[in-house]
Amino acid sequence: MILKTIIVILFIAVVASLFSGLNFLVKDLGNPRKRLLFALGLRVGLASLLLATIIYGTYTGQLSSTAPWDRQLHPDNVAPSVPVQKPN
Repeated sequence: MILKTIIVILFIAVVASLFSGLNFLVKDLGNPRKRLLFALGLRVGLASLLLATIIYGTYTGQLSSTAPWDRQLHPDNVAPSVPVQKPN
């Protein structure tokens, strides 16, 4: 459960960084300050950390997919194939 909480917090931080970058873009038009570049770097770093957290959770089995197409193709859910006998 803590991994899902970390993922939600990282996602909210990425969205907040996105909107702060938009704010800096509008307010710092023509200003040589580098707040927009810092917001972009922060967003890229947070997105990378979010992606790494999701990959870690999937690799360790703490996160799994519950999509219907994944359940249909899972080896445990596939019926064993029975060979068809030809009539003589």
